[in-house]
Amino acid sequence: MHRQQAEPVQKPEFRFESLDKKRHDRAAFSCGTEALDHYLKQQATQDVEERVAAVIVLTPDGKTIAGYYTLSQYAVDLGGLPLAIAKKLPKYPELPATLLGRLARSIAFRGQGIGELLLMGALKRALNHSKSIASMAVVVDAKDAKGKAFYAGYGFIELPDHARRMFLPMATIAKMF
Repeated sequence: MHRQQAEPVQKPEFRFESLDKKRHDRAAFSCGTEALDHYLKQQATQDVEERVAAVIVLTPDGKTIAGYYTLSQYAVDLGGLPLAIAKKLPKYPELPATLLGRLARSIAFRGQGIGELLLMGALKRALNHSKSIASMAVVVDAKDAKGKAFYAGYGFIELPDHARRMFLPMATIAKMF
């Protein structure tokens, strides 16, 4: 008896793209968190047009959105950093940073490592941009305990005065790549 071999399943090749309201299907996106879904569907293109956030989508086909993140410029209060880190930095009242404002993965792509892919893409982009526009860290606001644990797993450090605000020094990010 001759057995037929199954065709190897082709994994989609994901790529990062700047959000394009004409090409990317924002209406079909759902991550299960209303605020993050609403942002992508209702606010993201306006933020891009007003240059208050860069919205980057991860797509397997140029249309479907597997996930997205946003990056913006930010300033960190030197006095709000852990003392061990602050004493190694210049004594400016505020230091430049990059805000990873939102990060969301589509429910349809759960269990495929998309969250990590999005985070690594955001960190790599922030690192590359820090070479031309100074940024000493990436800052995130974890939405809940699960988000806090996710970021902590990649080395993010909690800011003492903010329960869910965390940061990762650019020097640490540089070592990751």
